[in-house]
Amino acid sequence: MELASIALHLTYAIALLVLTSMGLAVIYGMMRVINFAHGEFLMVGGYSLVLAHEAGVPLWIAMFIVAPLVVGALGLVIERVVIRHLYGRILDTILATWGISLLLIGLASTLFGHQQRGVAPPFGSFQLGAYRESYYSVFVIGVTLLLTVAIFVLLRRTRWGLTARGTMQNPRMAEALRVNTRAVYAWTFAAGAAISGLAGAVLAPLAGVVPTVGLVYVTNAFITVISGGANAITGTLLAATLFGTISEIGTRYGSPVIGLVALLLAAVVVLRLMPAGITGRIFRRSI
Repeated sequence: MELASIALHLTYAIALLVLTSMGLAVIYGMMRVINFAHGEFLMVGGYSLVLAHEAGVPLWIAMFIVAPLVVGALGLVIERVVIRHLYGRILDTILATWGISLLLIGLASTLFGHQQRGVAPPFGSFQLGAYRESYYSVFVIGVTLLLTVAIFVLLRRTRWGLTARGTMQNPRMAEALRVNTRAVYAWTFAAGAAISGLAGAVLAPLAGVVPTVGLVYVTNAFITVISGGANAITGTLLAATLFGTISEIGTRYGSPVIGLVALLLAAVVVLRLMPAGITGRIFRRSI
């Protein structure tokens, strides 16, 4: 049973990295936009869940509908007002999204203060040998798996996914084929934001929400996405599996600090050996 508990914790660590990174991976992997406001998209998703639930909206509707829609709409506005004018200007995009990050933290602090808010995790716990485990951890793993499959199917098996990938690879050719590339960019950014909002809502019952909660996740998310390379899904899954395994081993046999240090060292080694990321060297034809 101890092995089962280890396997559960390892799978959860990997799922947590994938879940917090996937929205960023879609925006960076598809659009080459480094979104420094990613953590705040997670934060807004968490607050959307909490506020909607406090207003009487059922938990699952708040989590799977309200939070993604709110953050997706926010992402659409940001893309149209700010990001649209900065494509191809990486440094300007970094500075702009960093400013948006600070703005969102300031607004959340003004509106909600710094007191932690949240909802109680549903489902309870179960006995696994000598350990008690949370059913919600299993739920997070399941949501991450379904989300990954859904994104893969959307990008690989639908007309919109084909159009989006074609636009990102060769926008001039897409425009020649009468594709509205501006709309594709806008909706791709909004989709990445919505995924981040969903992730923030799923994680809110575990960690609660404060204006700076995004800082807890954003560093590991950036490390995972950059180390994964250009291919959004494959790169994120490979990097999350590698770093999640290393982090969990360090945490289990040392401490959470050791686990984080081990993750950072592993990222340094990966980027030193593969500057273009894992999928920049292998799995180039994947998505």
